[in-house]
Amino acid sequence: MNQPITGVKRQAALGFIFVTAIMDVLSLGVMIPVLPNLVKQFGGGDTAVAADWNILFATVWGVMQFFCSPILGLMSDRWGRRPVILTSIFGLGVDFLFMAFAPSLWWLFVGRIFNGMTAASFSTASAYVADVTTPENRAKGFGLMGAAFGVGFTFGPALGGWLWQFDHRAPFLVCAALALCNWLYGFFVLPESLPPERRQPRFDWKKANPIGSLQLLQRHPGLLGLAGVGFLFQLAHNVLPSVFVLYMGFRYGWSPATIGLTLMASGISSIIVQALVVGRVVKALGERGALLIGLFSGFAGFMIYALAPTGPLYLCGLPLFALSGLIQPGLMGLMTRRVAPNEQGQLQGANSAMMGIASIIGPPLFLFPFAFAVRHDATLHMPGLPVLIAAFLMLSSTVLAYAKARPLPAPEPQAA
Repeated sequence: MNQPITGVKRQAALGFIFVTAIMDVLSLGVMIPVLPNLVKQFGGGDTAVAADWNILFATVWGVMQFFCSPILGLMSDRWGRRPVILTSIFGLGVDFLFMAFAPSLWWLFVGRIFNGMTAASFSTASAYVADVTTPENRAKGFGLMGAAFGVGFTFGPALGGWLWQFDHRAPFLVCAALALCNWLYGFFVLPESLPPERRQPRFDWKKANPIGSLQLLQRHPGLLGLAGVGFLFQLAHNVLPSVFVLYMGFRYGWSPATIGLTLMASGISSIIVQALVVGRVVKALGERGALLIGLFSGFAGFMIYALAPTGPLYLCGLPLFALSGLIQPGLMGLMTRRVAPNEQGQLQGANSAMMGIASIIGPPLFLFPFAFAVRHDATLHMPGLPVLIAAFLMLSSTVLAYAKARPLPAPEPQAA
């Protein structure tokens, strides 16, 4: 499987990476409704204390992602996508085992550090998609990745919430098993997508640090502005893993099982958008149009989530927010056109570094206001305050995309 794929095998490779991405996101989805509750359990049942610990967990994960993802991205340009994907999946499995057997919060903390160091499977899979698709079909390929994301988050949270009722450690053991199956699948089935002649000739540490990785964004016209759009979107999106499980439990009194079903409904909406909407919108309006529609829909959906006083009104925002699934296909289609084939991994490493920065800033940005709102709920009555902040960031991203997102033809391959 280390031989690179060519010709008609490229279409089959999309199926391989789709399955790999589904299993990766499914394992993460299982964790979403249960990890905050496990942290809350270790913290004596105090929601505000759980919010404080989640800030530490998410921030440290973001720091590890910021420093390590550029290294992994350049490694994928130098030695291929497959070994980096397999390493990342293995790290995810180790993280889940730490969570399953953790006797204290500090064990969970160590697991998050290890996972942050190796978390590059989805970003490297995006470089994989760029390898096996033409620039014209790239947005569809990234739409397929979005569909994988939707499938994982459709069934993962529901499965996690259901398993939590039987044993609070069972979801993490299931996640570890899924990660192991994913690793075995990748080891025996997943082919390499980057031929040797299109790889970087050497591993340059000057490019493998966060600053060197981010310099790539300055070397190509328009790429830095698009990266800014992605950063604001990722920062806003951090409100979901940071706050939403605690938010839905506090505001609407939902159990982990109910939260899991709600996230399942959100995932189904996302799958529908990826399957039926992305291709049509990109064909009719282009990647820029898809990006703008997705960003504004995300803003409107966050506003509904923040202001809905009841659970049924909150659910009304799900279909609208699902249209934010247009963001990644549109944005990645525009960005990957601006770099050469042997820079796709470095681009995804830079994007992951930006995501790492967002993961560092996001948890305190959202969890501190949430903890404040919870502690002062009797007078403030604004548990949706962090979601309003996310809506403002999404609107800012929309304005920036309107100004900076301009389509460009794919560049010719460059010599390293």
